[in-house]
Amino acid sequence: MTVKESTSAKVDARASAPRPHPRADGQDRYTISEVVAVTGLTAHTLRWYERIGLMPHVDRSHTGQRRFTNRDLDWLAFVGKLRLTGMSVADMVRYAELLREGEHTFEERQELLESTRRDVKARIAELQDTLAVLDHKIDFYASARRASERPCA
Repeated sequence: MTVKESTSAKVDARASAPRPHPRADGQDRYTISEVVAVTGLTAHTLRWYERIGLMPHVDRSHTGQRRFTNRDLDWLAFVGKLRLTGMSVADMVRYAELLREGEHTFEERQELLESTRRDVKARIAELQDTLAVLDHKIDFYASARRASERPCA
């Protein structure tokens, strides 16, 4: 990874809400089981992320064990947010590829995120409409129940 790619990756990783890390930078060598405990992801998912290029360049110990860093935890938190948006795995992998390519891909990354943001906003609007229908029905049933509980005169 070049300095520009490293800087770019740090900028993107920090763009998500900061979370406290279990260990200080420099002492942040997590095993896969520790990352599972911190993130809630499975070891299978972490290995898959690495295999498809969503979690590239995971350091290895001299025995070949994966060693994750705080920066990796930040990236996984960001990927988790992207998953919540409904972004496809293919688009997440594309985003990761663009990130590795460096700063000249800022515009393309921005467009990918803006497109995802538009999709999220459309889903939010749909959910707000759905919520309004539910509220209407709940009010209807509450009114009907109150009316049936009134004493007959």
